[in-house]
Amino acid sequence: MQRLLVFNCHEAWVHQLSGIGYELDIIVGLKGRYTEAWDTRMRPLPAEARLVTLADALASRVEYACVITHNITDLLDVRTIERPKIIVLHSTLEGRVESEGSTIEPEKAREVLARFLALTGGHAVAVSELKGRSWRLEADIVEFGVDPDAYPAHGGERASGLRISNLVNRRRSILMLDFHDAAFRDVPITLVGHNPDIPGVAAASSWDELKGILRAHRFYVHTADPRLEDGYNMATLEAMAAGLPILGNTHPSSPIEHGQSGFLSDDPARLRQHALELLADAELASQMGACARRTAIERFHVRLFREGFARSIERAQSAWMETRRR
Repeated sequence: MQRLLVFNCHEAWVHQLSGIGYELDIIVGLKGRYTEAWDTRMRPLPAEARLVTLADALASRVEYACVITHNITDLLDVRTIERPKIIVLHSTLEGRVESEGSTIEPEKAREVLARFLALTGGHAVAVSELKGRSWRLEADIVEFGVDPDAYPAHGGERASGLRISNLVNRRRSILMLDFHDAAFRDVPITLVGHNPDIPGVAAASSWDELKGILRAHRFYVHTADPRLEDGYNMATLEAMAAGLPILGNTHPSSPIEHGQSGFLSDDPARLRQHALELLADAELASQMGACARRTAIERFHVRLFREGFARSIERAQSAWMETRRR
C-alpha cells in the first residue's frame, strides 16, 4: 500500500485520512505547537499511521503518493522531497492575519503561495468555499467529514450549552465572542478546549470523553464573523453527528436550518431566549438535534470527505507530473 506524508497540525482533520486507502507517515515534533507529539486527547492515532520527525521524512527513501502540508512553512520544509504536494487551506487569509497579529500584506501572501505552487506543481485544497475564495486559488473544496456511527445516542440530560474551541481569546473577533457573551449571559455554557489562560477550562482527556460530553449537553454553540470564518467547524459537525441542535449567529455558510436543526439570530437577546427554550424543553432539543444529525449524515459524512480528498490527491499527482514534463 502506498503512503502519504502529512504534517501533524490538526489531529481531528488528519484522522479523517484513516481509511482513505493509504498508509500514513505523520510528522510530529513541530515547533510552535502546544504539544510536540500526536495529541491523543483529540483523536487516537490511526491504525495505519506511524509517527516520524521532519528529519526522518527528509532522509526517507519512501516514494510518497503525496505530501500533505497545512501552510507555506510546511511547503518550504519539504521542498527537497520530489513528490506531489498538497497544501490544505484551513483558515481564511484574513482570519489568519487577525489571529496571529501578522503584518504581512494579504496580497503578498497570496502571490507568494500562488507562485510557489506554480513552480513546484503543488495543489491547493480548501476545507470550505470561503477559505478557497480568501486565498484566490483554484483550489479543490473538500469539506470536513464526520462518521455518525462513532457517536453514542444523544441524551441531553445536562441542561447546559456546549462550545468546543482552543485558544478562544486569541480569536475573539473571529469567533464573535462579544456577541457570544451577550447572547449567553447567565446561560450555562461549558467551554471545552486547550485554553490555558482561562481557569477551569481544559480539553477532554480523550475522544471518548469528548463524545460523552457531547452526548450529555443540551445544545451546541458556534458563532463566527462571516468575513473571517465559516458558519461551522469540525466541532460543530461532531455536535450535529452526536444529535445536538446548534445555536449561533446568522451566517451564510451555516448548515443549520433555523427552527429545525437549531436557532440562528444576530439579535443576542433573541438567541438567548432560544437557548433558554432548549434548556427548558429537552424533548424539543432532542427533535432538533435529530434533524441536525440528518444534515451531518447527508452533507458531511466522512465517506464524502474521503472520496473528495482521494480525487484531490490524483489532481496533485497530475499537476506534479506536468511540471516534470516542462
